[in-house]
Amino acid sequence: MTVTDSSGAGSYFQLFDHSVRADPYPLYERMRAAGALRLPGAPIVLLTRHADCTAALRDPRASSQNSMPRLRFALTPEGVEVPTNLVAPRHNPSFLFLDAPDHTRLRRLVQKAFTPRVVAELAPRITRFVDEAFDRAAETGRFDAVEDLGYPLPITVICELLGVPLEDEPLLRRLSAALARLLDPAAPTEAGFGVDLADMITAREELDDYFDRLAAQRRHDPGPDLLTQLIAAEDAGDTLSHSELIATCGLLLIAGHETTVNLISNTILALSRRGDVLAELRENPGLATQVIEETLRYDPPVQMMPRVALETMQFGETKVDAGEVLMVIIAAANRDPETFAEPGRFDIARDNRHVSFGLGAHFCLGAPLARLEARIAVTRFAQRMREPRLVADPPVYRMHVNLRGPAALPIEFDGVQAS
Repeated sequence: MTVTDSSGAGSYFQLFDHSVRADPYPLYERMRAAGALRLPGAPIVLLTRHADCTAALRDPRASSQNSMPRLRFALTPEGVEVPTNLVAPRHNPSFLFLDAPDHTRLRRLVQKAFTPRVVAELAPRITRFVDEAFDRAAETGRFDAVEDLGYPLPITVICELLGVPLEDEPLLRRLSAALARLLDPAAPTEAGFGVDLADMITAREELDDYFDRLAAQRRHDPGPDLLTQLIAAEDAGDTLSHSELIATCGLLLIAGHETTVNLISNTILALSRRGDVLAELRENPGLATQVIEETLRYDPPVQMMPRVALETMQFGETKVDAGEVLMVIIAAANRDPETFAEPGRFDIARDNRHVSFGLGAHFCLGAPLARLEARIAVTRFAQRMREPRLVADPPVYRMHVNLRGPAALPIEFDGVQAS
């Protein structure tokens, strides 16, 4: 029997109302109460319970292959023409939306840049960047956790990894922000995305053109960067095609930047609301790992992930047919009371089994780097900011449904401790 609870389905569509962005969790709670839920009139099943979400993320029958384009077409109103160059760009899809063997091959080539040793070597550079941000706050008397720290830190790190020249970072930041909306679970229409589709298509073409040019430069003049390594990458006789190379660069830029922005901002927001936890972290910096993991559960930077059923699957009483889309709503799973006691409470002492980085073959490749950046950022925030206070609570949120975080997070403070 298929669950068709109208209040649950209605809660899903309410997520696209920007007025609920500050607190979508009551909507997730209503959806979770309905169990696995089919959207009326669409081949899409919403998964919100922790057990269902973990099962789907681990099950090879739940495919990532072309899952976002399939979702787009499923959500597109009848009679609306989908711009081909939006859902099918000139380069191959990134390995985020591929299955084995292509996903395995491409991930294996890229993951060499994200080993624990390579990531750990970035810590001194990240710490310097963070301390420079707080030094500037001490000079100006102003600090915005998004604009001054959350946004510039990860874009600087990923651009340095890729070998993007410093002067090009503003361009990459603009293009990344425009294209991040493509990860929203919306129909590919201007109403669905809330932006001009022509601008989004132009941004995608600009980003592809940029990495085309940079790759050509690196082939002529190799450097000590990830792009050069990817060009020269060879694993068991296998290499990236040029199309795969460009798609991978775009994925690393957007996924490695936009999600970490939200992780840092959401953590600073939680700490600013919980002075007791902030004081604990200030006294014991070793708690930073627990603070980050609880933020990932409590307020995840990525709210949902699509999958496509390769064959018939069953979630509770809901049958999913082959070809139907599974929307794995990890933000709802992370607050499932069947798994987490008092899920609405920010508790850094809990045994954390969140699914915010996914599970299985598609577990987030950049998780170690995101954790490191966030851990250093929030530790220095606790150590250096004296009596930080939110200027506005709730803050103004970004338009994104999926990549959820504040658009700005101004902080008042009594001073900045010297580094």
